[in-house]
Amino acid sequence: MSGSSAPGLIIAAPASNSGKTFFTLSLLRLLAIEGVLAQPAKVGPDYIDPAFHRAASGRTCYNLDTWAMRPSTLAHVLGRLSDDGQPVVCEGVMGLFDGARGDNGANDGSTASLARLTGWPVVLIVDVSAQAASVAALVRGFAAHIPGVDIVGVIFNRVAGVGHRAILLDAMSQHLPHIPVIACLPREPALCLPERHLGLVQAQEIDDLEPFLIAASAWLRQHVDLGAFTDLFRPSRALSVGDDPVPVPPLGQHIAIADDAAFTFTYAVVAEGWRAAGAEISHFSPLAGEGPDPAADAVYLPGGYPELHAGRLAGNGFLSGLRAAAASGATVFGECGGYMVLGQGLIDGNGTRHEMAGLLPLETSFAERRLHLGYRRLELQTETPLGDRGRRFHGHEFHYASIVTEETDNRLFVAADAAGTPLGAMGSASGTVFGSFAHLIDRSD
Repeated sequence: MSGSSAPGLIIAAPASNSGKTFFTLSLLRLLAIEGVLAQPAKVGPDYIDPAFHRAASGRTCYNLDTWAMRPSTLAHVLGRLSDDGQPVVCEGVMGLFDGARGDNGANDGSTASLARLTGWPVVLIVDVSAQAASVAALVRGFAAHIPGVDIVGVIFNRVAGVGHRAILLDAMSQHLPHIPVIACLPREPALCLPERHLGLVQAQEIDDLEPFLIAASAWLRQHVDLGAFTDLFRPSRALSVGDDPVPVPPLGQHIAIADDAAFTFTYAVVAEGWRAAGAEISHFSPLAGEGPDPAADAVYLPGGYPELHAGRLAGNGFLSGLRAAAASGATVFGECGGYMVLGQGLIDGNGTRHEMAGLLPLETSFAERRLHLGYRRLELQTETPLGDRGRRFHGHEFHYASIVTEETDNRLFVAADAAGTPLGAMGSASGTVFGSFAHLIDRSD
């Protein structure tokens, strides 16, 4: 069947830390104030930015990933974005053309690949804090780099002052008069969000987020002609939508999902897929000492920041509830931070060891940080509710924790990177309990 189209726009940049997220949040809130309930979206495997999008817009943010999602899944999500016909504001990932190594650019997970697929126009945010007239050459290069990526305007961010602004506008007017400069945004040190090792501090942990969003939208109103900006939205191309909206098979009939500041990395499309398959979903807060609903036949521990809360998790009733669920025969699945909690112990950033659930023969440490980052090709090595041995998935890995010991012969996956380079075994399983450091995004077959 054919998917419906939604008017959309992609906010992209030449590189990370150019100001995409700040601008996207400010725009979403400003549109909401003006009565436009824009639908947020985020390119790539990101859990943190979508929570900010939801706070700014009041709507669930969906991830769009041309590498990790099957075409039918991606088309289904795009159709979901179009449910009420509201415009889609989609934030890009990294630099506009940054994607998975080893792919041809058509399905490499980059922002550009999504722009080519959907036909949505791109507004390029450029950090001009260290350049002036040279910006025209940069914009020209990005605009001409790949056919089908339509840059319909630029926003210059961190402009130093009136003189700097004049040079930027003159350069664009002389060399690229067909690409409008939508705004020149001055530096505003007062409007910034706190960061930590995986990116921004989570939206739910920032007490003054609402005043920040109000101030940011008011600031943006001073510098952007909102009417001219919204004229840039363009309907997406209709895509063929499959009949299976379930990216990851449901773990059970009633799935209890850990959900608080320690366990937040759940994809909306995965949870919605479980509901579409008929599963009941409930939530519980490990930080509040809650265990999963005793009626649940499955428990999902998503990633998050258990390494920052290990002492609290070890000292409340959460772990006993988790052990009770496993003892009753419930399926227990942990990803990344959730996997760490299923192990014997977790060493925090100060070098202190905390007892964890002890359900898998695993010891992890956050004391000596080493970055693990990238797309993953994953093949099941043991039968689980996710599927039989040999079922394949696409996923993502992003953490700084290390495995101290992982003494098991029952491995969950064999992994490779996006280019197919083997990475060896990943994760472990014991009875009805299993997990790994990978975040599953979609089936790959």
